[in-house]
Amino acid sequence: MPARPRWTIALIAAAVLTLGCGALPEPATPDDSAPQPGSAPTTARESDGAMTVDEFRDDAEGAVIQAETYWSGVFKASGVGFTPVRTVTPYRDSGDLACGREPIPADNAVYCPAGDFIAYDADWAVAAFRKIGDAFVYYLLGHEYAHAVQARLGIEHRYGIDHELQADCMAGAYLGDSVRSDQLRLADGDLQEFRRGLLSVGDPEGQPWFAPESHGTVAQRTDAFFAGYDKSLNACDLS
Repeated sequence: MPARPRWTIALIAAAVLTLGCGALPEPATPDDSAPQPGSAPTTARESDGAMTVDEFRDDAEGAVIQAETYWSGVFKASGVGFTPVRTVTPYRDSGDLACGREPIPADNAVYCPAGDFIAYDADWAVAAFRKIGDAFVYYLLGHEYAHAVQARLGIEHRYGIDHELQADCMAGAYLGDSVRSDQLRLADGDLQEFRRGLLSVGDPEGQPWFAPESHGTVAQRTDAFFAGYDKSLNACDLS
C-alpha cells in the first residue's frame, strides 16, 4: 500500500490465537457518529483525529492491506507463493463467532487457523483505538496476521508464550520494515503509542510463563516487538 497521507503513523497452537489483552480499557460502544466531548484520547494526540468509528475502520483496513503487501513481498523474495488471510471480521459479543467449535472471546482479537480468518471485538478495539491511538490498530492486526503467517510456515512451539512472542517480533518487523521502505510513515508519538499498546497487553503479574494462555510480560512483549522493529525478521527465529 502506498504511504497514506492521513495516517498519523505519518499510523493456536490452540484453536484460537489471541492477542491476550485483558488489561485494555473497558469497551466503549461504538456508533457511526463522532464521539461526545470527553471521549478523545487522554494523551497529547488530540490533533490526531483518530477518534471516530469511520477512522478506526479506515486504519484497520489500511493495516490489513499493508500486512498483506508486506508478507506477500517477503514470501515472493523467498520464491514461495503467499495466500492472504481469507477474511478479517469484527464481532460484538462473546460467542458471535467460533473458531471450529471454540467460541471466540469478547474483548480480544484472534486468528483462527481452522477458518483462516482474523476476528476482533469491535467495541473493545475502538475503545483501545480511542485511548491509545491509531498505532495500536497496526500492532493489533499485525500481531494476528503474524499468527496467520506462522500457520502458513507450519511453525509450532512447545509453549504458547514462545508462539506469542514470536508473533510480536514479526509484527514489529512488519511495521519497522514498512517504515524503512517508506510504505508507512511515523508521526511524533507513534513509537510511544506502540509502547502503551504493549503495556496494555502484558500478562498479569504472577501469571506462570508456562500457562497455556500466557503471552509474555510487558517487558518480554516490548522487547520482542522492538527487536523485530529494529532488526527485522532476523530477530524472530523463523528458521
